[in-house]
Amino acid sequence: MKVVFRGVPVRLPLRSALAMVLLIAGATGRPGARAAGDTDWRPAALSALLRMPHDWDAETAAQATPPVIPGLSMDQDPAGLIGSLNAGGSTLTADSPFFLNLGSNGRTCFSCHQPQTGWGMSAASVKQTFSDTDGMAPIFRPVDGAVCPTADTSTLAARRAAYRLLVSKGLIRIGLPVPDAAQFSITAVKDPYGCNTDPATGLTGPASGIVSVYRRPLPSTNLGFLNAIMWDGREPTLQSQAVDATTGHAQGTTALSPAQIADIVSFESGLLTGQSQIKHVGSLSADLATGGPNGLKDTLATFFPGINDPLGGNPKGIPFTSQIFNLYQAWAGAANDGRAAIQRGEAVFNTKPIAITGVSGINDTLGVQTLNGFCGTCHDSPNVGNHSVKLPLNIGVGNAGPFNATTGTGAVPVLDIADLPVFTVTCNSGPHQGTVYTVTDLGRAMISGACADVGKVKGPILRGLASRAPYFHNGAARSLDDVVTFYDQRFGIHFTDEEKSDLVAFLNAL
Repeated sequence: MKVVFRGVPVRLPLRSALAMVLLIAGATGRPGARAAGDTDWRPAALSALLRMPHDWDAETAAQATPPVIPGLSMDQDPAGLIGSLNAGGSTLTADSPFFLNLGSNGRTCFSCHQPQTGWGMSAASVKQTFSDTDGMAPIFRPVDGAVCPTADTSTLAARRAAYRLLVSKGLIRIGLPVPDAAQFSITAVKDPYGCNTDPATGLTGPASGIVSVYRRPLPSTNLGFLNAIMWDGREPTLQSQAVDATTGHAQGTTALSPAQIADIVSFESGLLTGQSQIKHVGSLSADLATGGPNGLKDTLATFFPGINDPLGGNPKGIPFTSQIFNLYQAWAGAANDGRAAIQRGEAVFNTKPIAITGVSGINDTLGVQTLNGFCGTCHDSPNVGNHSVKLPLNIGVGNAGPFNATTGTGAVPVLDIADLPVFTVTCNSGPHQGTVYTVTDLGRAMISGACADVGKVKGPILRGLASRAPYFHNGAARSLDDVVTFYDQRFGIHFTDEEKSDLVAFLNAL
């Protein structure tokens, strides 16, 4: 079978070609169904990835992998030690599909999901890997690691340029087709990499072709608390995500077997991860504190979708409480300054009032200009911190243009979006007809086709934050200090200097 890239025919073996057709057609037997109103992004997105060129010289490098993942791992991160429980006990990586090369470019799941970065990725770890391997390790593949699959990767200098978003912010390129029935068109694009403006890799018109955005890989741990899979909720199940990740990120041309899919999902679903130790503080489970990964077992046992939902989604009808975290209550008044700061930060998270304005998905949905809330209004899952039901929101992380704190529009000053493409999105139909958005990422709108979803993404699970900087879906917050400053600027919270410092100490201890 031949596919054509830039007018050049590329031949694939018959078996691989058939597998490609099956994967693109969705005939892999993966369970689940798309959410109501979602478009089927897979055929165009996966076929675009599969026809992208390889860097065959680099793809001889194998993924470095430890022989065993222990039942309890402790790994150094910038704040201290990050801990992970493995429900399956010690795992031999040679026998686990999560760690095997199942694609065609040398990548495995482990290329982007490692324990020292909370089973996610940090920009610092990617930078070190680039330095150690001259940008030849499996994570550095043009298909989605480069700013565009057509970027030059023939020399070390070229690879530095091609993989600069991956190295500086830990960003992976996500290419999605404009939905056929989208309520919007993309009327202007500023793309420093030309990937969106080249018809061979990007848009072929205002309402057709592929849109490339750049996002942080989400952690493959604590999955029992998930409310949606992927930032835009495009995957219906963990099984489908395993298939699509292998087909796309690893450029797999042979369908995964049901046993391989089940094994991948079983391994990642059995992981629980949390910060275990903090420098100059020590164990986060000492003296009646319940930080670290062990306490997550009890938390998971009592979790259910809708738990503590503030907007009426709790199926048990139990009222919402802003007291989301109680990990460090026992450290109130501790003599150790680090412990005391963590406990005070937990109290700030639980009690500091926030006037929520201009948030698409909250204010417009509820029909209120201001909702008086707390951190836990959006991060409501007890001792986990994600929203317990699906609630994609646009809080302004992906906004571009002049900042207006009253309306929530424009780029919040502390965020670094200078190296991201900017899209002008014009709504042509539906209740938002005539509205124009300026964003670095269209978010869930690329799946639903709805103007109301422009810029909306889900909130991540907060555990293990210290291990995986930078933050937000586009890596625009370089540190947790920047995260706290973002909320202060965006919502006019007016944190004191001590509150900011304490809140960062607490977030590092998750």
